[in-house]
Amino acid sequence: MTDVRFYHNAPDRLRVACVLTAKASGGGRRVSVFAPDGNITRHFDQMLWSFQPLAFVPHVPAGSPLAAETPVVIGSRLDALPDDDVLINLGDDLPDGFERFSLVIEVVGPSDPERQAARGRFRRYKEQGHTLSAHDLNQRSGE
Repeated sequence: MTDVRFYHNAPDRLRVACVLTAKASGGGRRVSVFAPDGNITRHFDQMLWSFQPLAFVPHVPAGSPLAAETPVVIGSRLDALPDDDVLINLGDDLPDGFERFSLVIEVVGPSDPERQAARGRFRRYKEQGHTLSAHDLNQRSGE
């Protein structure tokens, strides 16, 4: 059964996703980033290059020949993502096929549309019996 973690009250959804991606890949996890919107995909890719000035998070797009050997792969289709360890969902919907991943990470920003979409995803995960946890980023330091 897939574990699902929600990180809510993210002041900058993509920045928090970058931090979580870096932590997971730095800890030896293989990270698949689902970004169904091309603008988000490009912006997230650029952020991974620059969000930590003294560190690099190795990443490639799903279509790269290096995808199978790179710890972070970004794609707009789950079936194009080669690993099934950690999935970071940057979409607004529950992605079909998420069940193959050990862990799904959901980052929720402060806007009402983001919160409403996240509530819907939370309900659907819960209805399917997945283990859920929620983390309020307003109560954490260092994120």
